[in-house]
Amino acid sequence: MVGDFDSFKASLSLSKIEICRALYRQNTDRIRIKKEHVAVPNLVRIIDSTLRLTRAKGFHAMSLRDLSADTGLSIGGLYAYIRGKDDLVQLIQLHGMLLTRRTLHEYTKDVEDPWARLHAAVRAHIYLSELMQPWFYFSFMETRNLPPPHKQEAVAIEREVEDIIHDIIAQGIAAQVFRDVDARLLAALSKAMMQDWYLKRRKYRDLHVSPTAYADFLCTVLDRCLLPDGAAAPMPAAAVLSEAVSPPGQGG
Repeated sequence: MVGDFDSFKASLSLSKIEICRALYRQNTDRIRIKKEHVAVPNLVRIIDSTLRLTRAKGFHAMSLRDLSADTGLSIGGLYAYIRGKDDLVQLIQLHGMLLTRRTLHEYTKDVEDPWARLHAAVRAHIYLSELMQPWFYFSFMETRNLPPPHKQEAVAIEREVEDIIHDIIAQGIAAQVFRDVDARLLAALSKAMMQDWYLKRRKYRDLHVSPTAYADFLCTVLDRCLLPDGAAAPMPAAAVLSEAVSPPGQGG
């Protein structure tokens, strides 16, 4: 189960290394470094540096020389991993897609109760987007200015997350645990609210809203939409709607 943001955060660094290991193994035809223990940490550095530079100056303005300086790898060293910025986009998109898919799967796969499963998916996505905000921002904003294949990749990632939420809601409706609502529309609205978290971080910082409080808020909204008439609430809410904004100094 997904608890609060701090408990979730502790497990992500290992996941990033594992995802880059999977990236390496899927791209051995492209990556010329044969020693996995050397290549994987460098992939982490390349991806983290790209996202950091992209947020500072934009992907189009970023050069491989900039990337070389930020990673500490020589230009020749970078070419051992990528042939150019097009390869870099593909690596970054695949990295984010694998990490998102793996995270949502890991936190929902053994959860049978529809309420708990829906909460787990929502919390995992919000917490992951807080920790990986540069990638989520890159996927939503930067890929809009890239060639059509990369735009399609970004849309496919968004739809995959929405489909996961939709399927959980639809299964809960079929089991007569949730109210009979438009599962596709509610999933789309949920995804839009999750996107708002990572696209408008300054707004929520100014409101002193923490990742945990935002996840509590969204789960409470979904509970109220899905709770059948006369049914008891699925679980005590960690924060009710009116208390979702935490006092100054406790925000994320």
